[in-house]
Amino acid sequence: NSKLRHVEKDVLIPQIMRDRAKELCSDKVKAFTKCCQETGFLMVVKCRQENTALKDCLVGYYSDPSFYEECKAEYLKQREEYRATGIKKKRQKVTSNV
Repeated sequence: NSKLRHVEKDVLIPQIMRDRAKELCSDKVKAFTKCCQETGFLMVVKCRQENTALKDCLVGYYSDPSFYEECKAEYLKQREEYRATGIKKKRQKVTSNV
């Protein structure tokens, strides 16, 4: 049964999307974090370029229908395993060569 409840569509699948997008944009996350650590409270001004690059990367994934379908399939697989075993698996980090 692959019918999705409201909470699955609006909360659980988007959470997988956020986690995976952060992993796939990890170089931009690191650059923004490094900039923030180096500049302190002036980060709003000084890290604008890194922040824009990070947002563009994340939004690119969030707005990609095929990425949504990939994350939905991952969620459904996890849900199926949980229903079969009663054991909730922790999400494994996905390593990417992108």
